[in-house]
Amino acid sequence: MVKARHHHHDITYHIGNVAGMFATMLALVAVLGQKLLDGSSRPCVAPDKQCLLPSASLEWAQYSPFAPAPSVIDAATPAGCRLTFGSVLSRHGSRFPTRRMAEDKYAPLFEHLQRSVTEFGPGFEFLRDFEPDPRYDELTALGKLEMVESGRAFFHRYRDLASSTRVFIRAAGSDRVIMSAQNFTQGFSAAQDRDPSDAMAGILIIPEEEGVNNTLDHSGCPAFEDGPAADVRAEKQKPWKKMWATPIMERLNDNLPGANLSLSQAIYMMDQCPYNSVIEPDTPMSDFCNLFSRDEWRDYGYHHSLSKWYGYGNGNPLGPTQGVGYVNELIARLTGRPVLDHTKSNSTLDADPKTFPLDRTLYADFSHDNTMTSIYGALGLYNATRDLPLTHRLSPEEANGYSAAWTVPFAARMYVEKMRCGDDDKEMVRILVNDRVVPLQGCGADALGRCSLDAFIGSLTFARAGGWWDICSEETEERSRAIRTSS
Repeated sequence: MVKARHHHHDITYHIGNVAGMFATMLALVAVLGQKLLDGSSRPCVAPDKQCLLPSASLEWAQYSPFAPAPSVIDAATPAGCRLTFGSVLSRHGSRFPTRRMAEDKYAPLFEHLQRSVTEFGPGFEFLRDFEPDPRYDELTALGKLEMVESGRAFFHRYRDLASSTRVFIRAAGSDRVIMSAQNFTQGFSAAQDRDPSDAMAGILIIPEEEGVNNTLDHSGCPAFEDGPAADVRAEKQKPWKKMWATPIMERLNDNLPGANLSLSQAIYMMDQCPYNSVIEPDTPMSDFCNLFSRDEWRDYGYHHSLSKWYGYGNGNPLGPTQGVGYVNELIARLTGRPVLDHTKSNSTLDADPKTFPLDRTLYADFSHDNTMTSIYGALGLYNATRDLPLTHRLSPEEANGYSAAWTVPFAARMYVEKMRCGDDDKEMVRILVNDRVVPLQGCGADALGRCSLDAFIGSLTFARAGGWWDICSEETEERSRAIRTSS
């Protein structure tokens, strides 16, 4: 049974009229642009007094607030070219911790500290009375504004297309993703000087429920979710985790006698820096940030990059397969032909022009960081990146543009666009991830990172063949050995 529905929620930033809404939005976005310029008022107690710079929040991996990733290739539309198609795949905006982490990990950690620590060292005194924010799962105020700005940016890049087509919008069915789609629509409509209510009422929500095929939410592959592929991430993280987190754990325990923190708990302490810094647009950098050095934050970011790469990306033998369904839907949109897929696409929705139109030139989809990482893998965007080493850190530049912060920060966005240039009727395809041009792989990309549409589609053999989906459904010892060997 198809459980997709048209969904309309109240928007937190409801403003009475479009003109007033647009003016207020621009003012808020101006505040957003100043995010994290104010550091913590507490002294730096990190090793060598080298604390994280307020402008360096991209060291926070997938917990980083949105910021454009540096692009070697100019991200502007090339001179003499006109855009003919624009699609965005977006992560939700900044959020509070998930309920599982908040209730099972973070709250017990601080209860333990306040019950067991006999003396709080210099710079750690605030932990004596620290209470985690009770909210979980939902977008923060900053996250909502990130998505308003994302909608505005999408309109301004594709404004010529917006004058002749309505953007078709889908969202995975969790509340924070739905709210992100709504706030994006609010920003897009305000920039367009239109009432957003009709567009928001038309957002298609695909439930994140067992038994519902949904290309915006990884599920439906037992060998990936529960089989040997599910263990790859933790195994690959172990060597690096032990190397970089052990000194941090020891220093925390020296300053918090009686705590006896584990390696994982030391990392949970670091998690509090980003989570407590992305709540409001004008929230100063959290006091937790000054407990750790700049180099330790780089190590923290790499730890999470390993998690994404080996958990959902190219480093996991079944990671890219989880993104195949979305890529096959993207092929259908790019070519105007029906979806050909036997993995995660919803055949009922995709066969109906009302729920999967092929005549639009603007599309917007909203999802999660893990699913986006798999989709990047299915597209082959980071095929030039070798498997991330487990015993030393690579910078994003050294990893050919890959890191969790550069690919899936909060409000991450992938643009897929077509363009025609000059008098040439041949359409070219280009992809930008967080405003960074990612040169296409396997299709003879030019100096601007583009391939012809035909060459690009021809390069997506992995997705068009269904990836490894045929081994998802039943666990066998033979497949277990194959996955462990390939990992």
